Amino acid sequence: MIRLQQVNLNLGSKEIFKQADLTIHDGHNLAIVGANGAGKSTLFKLILSQVPLDQGEFSLPKNWRIAHMAQEVAASTQTALDYVLDGHKEFRTVQEKMHAAEQAQDDMRLAALHGEFEMIHGYDVPQLGRMMLAGLGFKPEQADDPVSAFSGGWRMRLNLAQALIMPSDLLLLDEPTNHLDLDASLWLESFLQKYRGTLLLISHDRDFIDSVSNGIIHVHQQKLDLYTGNYAAFERRRAERLAQQQSMYEQQQDQIKHIESFITRFKAKASKAKQAQSRIKSLERMEMIAAAHVDSEFQFQFPNAEKHSDPLMTFTDVNIGYAGNTLLESVKFSLRPGDRIGLLGSNGAGKSTLIKAIIGQLPLLDGDFYSGEYTAVGYFAQHQVDELELDISPIRHLQLLKDGTSEQQARNFLGGFGFHGDMAVNTCESFSGGELARLALARIAWLKPNLLILDEPTNHLDLDMRHALTLALQNYEGAILVVSHDRHLLSNTVDEFWLVHDGQVKDFDGDLEDYRAFIKQSQVEGESSTQEEASLGESKKDKKRREAEIRRQVSPLKKTVDKLEAQVEALQEQLDQHEQLLADTSLYEAAQKDQLQKVLAQQAECTQKLGEVEESWMEKLEELEELVAQLNES
Repeated sequence: MIRLQQVNLNLGSKEIFKQADLTIHDGHNLAIVGANGAGKSTLFKLILSQVPLDQGEFSLPKNWRIAHMAQEVAASTQTALDYVLDGHKEFRTVQEKMHAAEQAQDDMRLAALHGEFEMIHGYDVPQLGRMMLAGLGFKPEQADDPVSAFSGGWRMRLNLAQALIMPSDLLLLDEPTNHLDLDASLWLESFLQKYRGTLLLISHDRDFIDSVSNGIIHVHQQKLDLYTGNYAAFERRRAERLAQQQSMYEQQQDQIKHIESFITRFKAKASKAKQAQSRIKSLERMEMIAAAHVDSEFQFQFPNAEKHSDPLMTFTDVNIGYAGNTLLESVKFSLRPGDRIGLLGSNGAGKSTLIKAIIGQLPLLDGDFYSGEYTAVGYFAQHQVDELELDISPIRHLQLLKDGTSEQQARNFLGGFGFHGDMAVNTCESFSGGELARLALARIAWLKPNLLILDEPTNHLDLDMRHALTLALQNYEGAILVVSHDRHLLSNTVDEFWLVHDGQVKDFDGDLEDYRAFIKQSQVEGESSTQEEASLGESKKDKKRREAEIRRQVSPLKKTVDKLEAQVEALQEQLDQHEQLLADTSLYEAAQKDQLQKVLAQQAECTQKLGEVEESWMEKLEELEELVAQLNES
């Protein structure tokens, strides 16, 4: 187990933990929550021995393997897959030893290492790495691209995969969903639900927390409080604890007032001086109870526009894409005041392309487009956060957007977004990612749009700010179009979903659980659009045509499956023969050195080929089963 006892820890002049206690039992999956700067990441650094204690005791099992998600990755020519495989330390260590043994022509050592490689399932590790990359949204061919070819967000996904592939007893993940889309978040959630070690997770995504954790560590006021249950249970119990603390605080304040009143009245009287001195000592010894309060409170709104057009915007048979490359065909929709749309779709399906077309950044290839006279779009995207001017203050940001804005007007408005005092008038150069995101949202709200388009608005926002954003969107009367991996935000702010899939933008008839089922099917390479077709409905003629097309695919696919299965059986027989030869102790005599090396090489080649053929066989078999299932459903 992990144990902290009476821990004090300071970073410079800032007190992070003060007499903090915490016990984490083996196998627990715990989410760490708290305001930005409260000490969540510092707790990780303490566990990783990156910061020293000032006082107290900290312990964890010495033999534990700790995997953690790095927060940076340098550009390199190393392939994405190789970078991920570096996370599996045992795999790389045995690989290096095998290479050294081959160079030294140490056949006995090499034979032993092959056995060790089998023990750690070394031949399966590369395929595991590819599976993780696919789950996190990488296309198959990107596994061989250099790390330098990816943007910062995608490199963070590589860091996540590198942490996940390492066999570990303790897994530390700091905001793992920040750079993921909804599909990748759902895959990660499924992966972590199967993790058998101890998981510590820093996250501001409450639905993700509830899905993968069985307890909450709340970091606040230099303490570490452990709650069992999900995030909703934590909120209830925290509210009860705060109410109890506030009641005790008020009772103590009444007691202090009574004592101070006695001291004031009788301190100068000789007959009562002794009792007054006793009360003074009692007051000095009293352990003060702090007033209960919530660490981070944000209260803001998106002011409603004074005028609306109805409809705000209409697309009719629009083709969207780039010159010579149509990504979305025959897009047709109408956005009206009060519409609340959640945009679903896998990475690369065209969600960002659709948004660029809506906001006018991408010219339409074909079709009709209408925008109302009073349509005013407020658009939030991560790149806008990165492009904020850092050398001016939040107040100045608002003044530049609207002439005649007084400092007090801007200050009053910014207060709801957490910008108080000097923070509102100083430059933004020292702002964190979360603070910049809050400022970007404030800039949008300040202009009173009647159509809000939000692309991953919760990245870098803590739970309190996410809650405030959810409430603000609920009270907003304009139309909203949201892309987010935060299911709690989606569930509580949108009324319907659009699915961007297979070059189309269609209504999605279902909720987020239905979408989870949809993307599980979509993970099979080359899957058909059966679910989408079923939701749209088919004529009898279309149905027969589709069934005939499926039957035409089944016959050659079945032949391929049978052929691959035969290859698997033949390779397995060869591998059995190699293993029988290696079981003969005479093969390891000095005179048989060349023969041993030859058999080992044949065994390694056969094992690798068997893995490749088995992988192809399983993929084709899944495709065949999917086609047969489609015919049965028809």
